[in-house]
Amino acid sequence: MTNLGKILIFLVDDDELLLKSLEIDLKQFELVTVETYLTGEECLKMLSHKPDIIILDYHLDGIEKGAMNGLETLDKIKAYNPELPVIILSCQDLIEVAVDCMKHNAYDYIVKSETAFLRLQRSILSYFEYQKIQKTLNWYIEKFNF
Repeated sequence: MTNLGKILIFLVDDDELLLKSLEIDLKQFELVTVETYLTGEECLKMLSHKPDIIILDYHLDGIEKGAMNGLETLDKIKAYNPELPVIILSCQDLIEVAVDCMKHNAYDYIVKSETAFLRLQRSILSYFEYQKIQKTLNWYIEKFNF
């Protein structure tokens, strides 16, 4: 979390219109701070900001040819911090692509569509609910020496 007690979300997508739209949608929640990046390289340079969650496009090669794609960026994020949740957004509605992303340790895979923002919201909320449950469980384990 940021020093203001807000959740810091990185949005990484080479589609500036989608990026701005998602940023506006996420900023409607007062406990959220959003940083946007057009390339995986930009995102990686800013990991020291300690995002709580990253939403990452699968392709990422629309602006800079030769730029890292989403999977390459995901692998570098996981090398930096294996616990950092990364949600992949993609136009690819193929199970093989989704499975490949999960093999690279993505937290979730969401197809870009008219319902993508709602599914993205649910995924983010479920991650933080899981974290809350995990902290409670760890407290009980420590308290009762399980």
